[in-house]
Amino acid sequence: MDTLSFKTRSARVQDIVRTWYVVDARHQVVGRLASTVAAILRGKHKPAYTPHVDTGDYVIVINAECVRFTGNKENGKRYYRYSGYPGGLRSLTVHEMRQRRAEHLVRHAVKGMMPKGPLGRQMLKKLKVYVGSEHPHQAQRPQLLAL
Repeated sequence: MDTLSFKTRSARVQDIVRTWYVVDARHQVVGRLASTVAAILRGKHKPAYTPHVDTGDYVIVINAECVRFTGNKENGKRYYRYSGYPGGLRSLTVHEMRQRRAEHLVRHAVKGMMPKGPLGRQMLKKLKVYVGSEHPHQAQRPQLLAL
């Protein structure tokens, strides 16, 4: 009787081909946008996906100030930061964050969906978020990713 032999192939760093994608965040729900972007940054859309290797692609998010939040999150959801000193807890609502640092809304949502640790931080460096429709990555010829 002939036995079948299947080998699991792990991706190697030198074999990874990275593609650049541009995503228009205008009128997109921030959580659904972030989950799709996180999967592309991790490389889960590729057949050669390997959990312990960064196989993902670069993602450029434009129009970050136009993302949508469902429900009453525009005034109810708060973003916290702590300085480490007594009385140093600061918080901003989504509306205030959109006025000050709109790109942080998308980056914060994607970061929460990435693996925690050095590999997740390395993958997050491939995310480029911009307010407005202009970005400085035209030389990479990014492909438009429709969501």
